[in-house]
Amino acid sequence: MNVLIVDDEQLARQRLRKMLATNSSYTIIGEAETGEDALRKTQSSRPDVVLMDIRMPGMDGIEAASYINRMDEPPAIIFTTAYSDHALHAFEAHAIDYLLKPIKQSRLESALDAAKRMNKAQLSQLRNDKTSNTRKKICIKSRGSLELISIDDIIYFKADQKYVTLRTAEQEYLIEESLKTLEDEFAANFIRIHRNALVAKQKLTGLTKNDDGHACIRFNDIDDLLEVSRRHLPYIRKKLKS
Repeated sequence: MNVLIVDDEQLARQRLRKMLATNSSYTIIGEAETGEDALRKTQSSRPDVVLMDIRMPGMDGIEAASYINRMDEPPAIIFTTAYSDHALHAFEAHAIDYLLKPIKQSRLESALDAAKRMNKAQLSQLRNDKTSNTRKKICIKSRGSLELISIDDIIYFKADQKYVTLRTAEQEYLIEESLKTLEDEFAANFIRIHRNALVAKQKLTGLTKNDDGHACIRFNDIDDLLEVSRRHLPYIRKKLKS
C-alpha cells in the first residue's frame, strides 16, 4: 500500500515514518507540509492512502481532502490531528478514520487495514453516501501544476465535447468535470443559458444579439458573447429584470 504523509510538523512526519516502517506492506511514496503540496503530490504520485494532518498553514487538511476527493480514483484519507473538535468535518470530508495524536501503533494499523479492505467501488459509495459541501474553489491542472480558482472569479462554464471551459476575467482553463455535475453543485451561483453553458448569476449584465441574430449574454469583464437558447431565454430575461 502506497502512503503519502501530510503534516506541517517534521517530528510528526518522522513518527509516522517510523510506525509505517514496522510493516513491509506499506511504502511511503512522499511527504507534504501543506495542503497545496498534498494536492500536487497526490496528483503526481497516486497514493493508495493519505495520512492527513488538519491544522496546517494556508489550506488546511479538510479543504485539501475535499479537492482530493474530486480527483479520478482518489485515495483513501485518514486524518491525523491533535484536536478532537474536527471529527465531524473530517467525516463529512469522507475520511476512512480520524486518529488523535499521539497516535498509537495499533490505531494506525487498524485504520490502514480498513483502508486496504475498501476497494475503489466501496470508496466511491462512501463518498456518495455522505453530504459533500459545495466547493469555494475549483482545483485545475495548469501548465503542469495545480491551481485553485475561486468560484467568485468564474464568469461561465462552457462544454465542448468531453471538456468544459472555465472562464475568468483573465483567462480560460479546461477542466474534466461535466456541466451537469457543476450545475448540480453550484445551482445557487450559476444559471443555465444553453445546453452547453452555465453563467454566474452575478456576472449577468444584459442581452444582445450576435451576427446571426441570436440572443446572447454580454459581460462587463470580457468581450465573449454566449448564445442563449430559445428554451432558456424567457427565464434569462426575467432574471435580468429582477
